[in-house]
Amino acid sequence: MTNGKVEEAGWNLDNSYSRLPKKMYSQQNPTPVNSPGLIKLNESLAESLGLNVQELKSEESLAVFAGNRIPEGATPLAQAYAGHQFGHFNMLGDGRAVLLGEQLNSEHERIDIQLKGSGRTPYSRGGDGRAALGPMLREYIISEAMHGLGIPTTRSLAVVTTGESILRETKLPGAILTRTAASHIRVGTFQFAAQWGTEEELRELADYTIDRHYSDLPSEENRYLSFLKAVVNRQALLISKWQLVGFIHGVMNTDNMTISGETIDYGPCAFMDTYDPATVFSSIDVQGRYAYGNQPNIAGWNLARFAETLLPLLHDDIEEAVKIAQDVISGFLDLYDSYWLNGMRSKLGIYNEEAEDLALVENLLNIMEKYRADYTNTFRALTFDNTDEIALADKEEFKKWYDQWKERQGRQKESKTESVELMKRSNPAVIPRNHRVEEALEAAVEKDDYQVMDQLLEALSNPYAHSPHQSKYCSVPANPDGTYRTYCGT
Repeated sequence: MTNGKVEEAGWNLDNSYSRLPKKMYSQQNPTPVNSPGLIKLNESLAESLGLNVQELKSEESLAVFAGNRIPEGATPLAQAYAGHQFGHFNMLGDGRAVLLGEQLNSEHERIDIQLKGSGRTPYSRGGDGRAALGPMLREYIISEAMHGLGIPTTRSLAVVTTGESILRETKLPGAILTRTAASHIRVGTFQFAAQWGTEEELRELADYTIDRHYSDLPSEENRYLSFLKAVVNRQALLISKWQLVGFIHGVMNTDNMTISGETIDYGPCAFMDTYDPATVFSSIDVQGRYAYGNQPNIAGWNLARFAETLLPLLHDDIEEAVKIAQDVISGFLDLYDSYWLNGMRSKLGIYNEEAEDLALVENLLNIMEKYRADYTNTFRALTFDNTDEIALADKEEFKKWYDQWKERQGRQKESKTESVELMKRSNPAVIPRNHRVEEALEAAVEKDDYQVMDQLLEALSNPYAHSPHQSKYCSVPANPDGTYRTYCGT
């Protein structure tokens, strides 16, 4: 299935993951499709990977994205992992994805190249292993928006149609997404190794992950303790970034939390319009387990499950290992709170720290919740001091808060201009609002019109530009959030 012309695209693949214990994966080729068509190619991402953009548009490269050809150096496999799904532990794995390998770029970085929707694997559990066009385009949009926002994320290199229909509630056009990631190692990967592997296999996975993602760990007598601390710190920073822009992941199962600290698996995710900590979009999250306001606590819960997997590596005495792990996990929310509050200071143009800052932030959020203010547009209006644009302008609570905020800004050495610049860098003009995403998906899937999506992606590529052409993407729908629902897309 290899072809010389495929290598002209610049593939420089290895698969170090395939050198882990065999139980951690199953060798698996993608299932070929009949009539693939290239829909989206992420040219800037391709260039950063050292790939030839023009060659990626060729029929030979299309065959790679469709799973019909295997480029040289690839070792296709499906990863095994487990996970707590809505709190319930299950054996899982890549049920519709194949990891081709790791692209080695000019910076000597390893970047996973994975085909999502590429057919059945040993972990499909009755599924067809395929994906629909709409959800794959949705992941493309949201992951690129997250990248533009400066939030660590997997990314989308290409989307191809398969020329085949898949059956869900109705027949839908099939598609395959080529996803890139620092790696696809998850909390659930460690749960699998701890549950079904030996201690030596768990250690091998941990050493591999440390070498790949945390090679600069501070020297401690126990490198696995340093590893746990580093993962907890990265996740605290990641979740704070989610909260600061109103992102709701929607399905924070342990198999959807990467050890690298990247956001992964854009299924029922969405961005919040009206500020409300109880906001849930996912159709299956009927109890609100993964609501916006619950995300930090759920992250802590997930990390506790990760810490449990490392117990045999933390100390020979299990009681001492548990104590070590608990000490680290108990500090997660303090880390998160620190990152979040510093981020909120930046959103309000505040450079230094004062003890009353948390109360200032919380008071604003409480006012926003009370009067159902738009989260993104409120901070955007504050950035440019255009408070007349928001519904809070005539509220006495807001007027009092506004005066306190201005007094607070005045108690720092930085100028007003410097504060505005900090706010512009911290408050996006645009987010992928739900109605705009749906508009783009409808045009693409129903009308084969990708212009709406392309224009949206352009606006989202630099959300901190605050440019005139972004203004139309700042408007809220007539019924913000309302009954909007997202689904675990397949």
